[in-house]
Amino acid sequence: MAGLSFEDLAADVAAGRIDTVVAAQVDMQGRLMGKRFHAPFFVETAWEETHGCNYLLAIDLEMEPVPGYATASWDRGFGDYVLKPDLSTLCRLPWLPGTAFVLCDTLGPDHAPVAVAPRTILRGQVARLGSHGLSAMTASELEFFAFRDSFEGAQRAGYRGLSPLSVYNEDYHIFQTTKEEGLMRAIRTGLAGAGIPVESTKGEASAGQAEVNMRYADALTMADRHVLAKNAVKEIAFGTGHAVTFLAKWDMKSAGSSCHIHQSLARMDGSAAFHDPAGPLGMSELMQAYLAGVLHHAPALTLLFAPYVNSYKRFVAGTFAPTRIVWSEDNRTAGFRLVGAGTRGVRFECRIGGADLNPYLAYAGLIAAGLDGIDRGLPLPPAFSGDAYATASLPEIPKTIRAATDAFAASAMLRAAFGDAVVDHYAHGARWEQAEYDRVVTDWDIARGFERA
Repeated sequence: MAGLSFEDLAADVAAGRIDTVVAAQVDMQGRLMGKRFHAPFFVETAWEETHGCNYLLAIDLEMEPVPGYATASWDRGFGDYVLKPDLSTLCRLPWLPGTAFVLCDTLGPDHAPVAVAPRTILRGQVARLGSHGLSAMTASELEFFAFRDSFEGAQRAGYRGLSPLSVYNEDYHIFQTTKEEGLMRAIRTGLAGAGIPVESTKGEASAGQAEVNMRYADALTMADRHVLAKNAVKEIAFGTGHAVTFLAKWDMKSAGSSCHIHQSLARMDGSAAFHDPAGPLGMSELMQAYLAGVLHHAPALTLLFAPYVNSYKRFVAGTFAPTRIVWSEDNRTAGFRLVGAGTRGVRFECRIGGADLNPYLAYAGLIAAGLDGIDRGLPLPPAFSGDAYATASLPEIPKTIRAATDAFAASAMLRAAFGDAVVDHYAHGARWEQAEYDRVVTDWDIARGFERA
């Protein structure tokens, strides 16, 4: 993102080239929530701050105010948060005429950062890493399904009988992805025009499944790019008459949609902290301890990688989604894959996350766990070799949101890193998600038992 200074914005507004500014915070689900400003008013006043209801960090996917949060509730009257535009994120949105965009930090009435806001949580872990003289370099690989249907058409159809943009597995398939190029080219060029460097797009492992690969950046910048890119894909698809979904598992017969996270550390002079030519597979002792911390705490982190009931339906053996908490060199059956062994670019890829994750929370969890590994000098277990799906002795990724929530809520490491209030807040949201699912009668229930029960 970026590429638009406040002075350039003011000039574009005065010249009539920009008439609208979208100012948005990030909610618990990783969505953009905010306002569209008449651009002259934004330049005159709202660039300093605006306001948004504090229920935006106490809602579920359906915008339902969830009872039981300590931060915002009916008995507290649902007051306002202060939204402080981060002008370093100003950018143009080429896919929306005359429109600029800016991300906002979420502050309380006292102008202190709101502890449970996703951007605040990640900033905290980035600062902790900085105190060690390190920064996290991160990249998201974001997958989704695209359909011939529009969003409105899909809704009218009850999300049944949809037609993916392709009719067969298109993983790396150039001819098949040519058929989708009208949408995917618009996504690549649109994101580039918004200051988000896109390395590539490609077909993925099911009909209609695509992936956007953005160039790596420091963790906060990458998270900012991730949430804008995800929103952009939806808006660009809408503008071209297509629907897309980032559900982790939209169809039982199709592969799930992941968000693989690549991460390494850099020293303040820019050198690669994970690389040591003399270390095993080119890994420094620091990388080994960091990865050991991530592995050790992976059960507690899983809720941050898989935040919904649906997320856990992606973890199916033989679908390139992991089922085991293990690391391996360049092995896509493992939960963590070592990439770039022996080179300056050595890093690990966390393969647990789905496309439905909130990147601020996922990145923050990885950093917190990795720091614990460094601080405690945790030893890295030996690399696994073989088919992780078929090795029953390996530790499993939590199979349900219930199990993941329990592990998350019980994590002393996360409570020390994030604070009790943050852990309790997100655990409460996860338990609400489970409770909402538990009370719903599904199509599966009726089809399976209507006559036979």
